[in-house]
Amino acid sequence: MSQGFIYGISAAITLGIQLAGFVAAYTLRTETFYDILGGLNYLTLAIYAATAGAADEESLKWVDDPRKIITTILFGCSRGWLLVFLAWRAHERKGDSRFDEVLGKGGNPPQPLNFFVFWMVQAMWVYLISMPMLFVSSSDVRKPEFSAYDIVWAILFILGVLIEIVADIQKALWVKNGRRGDFCNVGVWAYSRHPNYFGEIFQWWCLWMFSYSSSEKLSGGYVDPLWWVGIISPLFTMQILLNMKPTGLCNAEGQSLKRFYEKCPER
Repeated sequence: MSQGFIYGISAAITLGIQLAGFVAAYTLRTETFYDILGGLNYLTLAIYAATAGAADEESLKWVDDPRKIITTILFGCSRGWLLVFLAWRAHERKGDSRFDEVLGKGGNPPQPLNFFVFWMVQAMWVYLISMPMLFVSSSDVRKPEFSAYDIVWAILFILGVLIEIVADIQKALWVKNGRRGDFCNVGVWAYSRHPNYFGEIFQWWCLWMFSYSSSEKLSGGYVDPLWWVGIISPLFTMQILLNMKPTGLCNAEGQSLKRFYEKCPER
């Protein structure tokens, strides 16, 4: 199968999952499985790409291609963790306040169009971030050996995933222990205000760089338009986490942090 075909089917899968999620969620007036379907969408694309990418007789089988193996496994670990963590957090918080207004909670009229936008943004988020993974898994390149370049970016990708996981766990334990000190400064949080966001952004830059060696162009990835398109993955992640309301930094540094500044005006 061509890379373009796998990209196209992946887009259709993503759109189908998110549209079905929107219809079910709005019918039930709940946001409960919003994050869950986001995580499952990622894992579905990883499984599909790994399977479809090995279907062509000219390409290496998945088990014989270390690039595809490491990309699928690390991508699955990263997105599997995100699925588990966000589902647990929503359960602990007994809902997600981001959706209160659009679902008509608290006496507000429901806003189906705005709720639909949430789901379509998630569809874009899943698909665009998955592009480097799709690039590697759909490639017909036969390069079973790893170069020093590959090893460095693979290690850095692992590091990014671990930073995010460790940061999420440390923050969750800090909250469970009563938010001692009002501001979290345990573990990796002592070195960064938002280490979880750093880990999320860093890992997609690393995976995009790692995917370079999977280019089907003889001259290398730098002349491959599809590889360059993959840069959307880390750039879109940065846009979501650094600039878009009501999530990421805008949420963490805005409404969610207001109560702590009120308790600690000196900070």
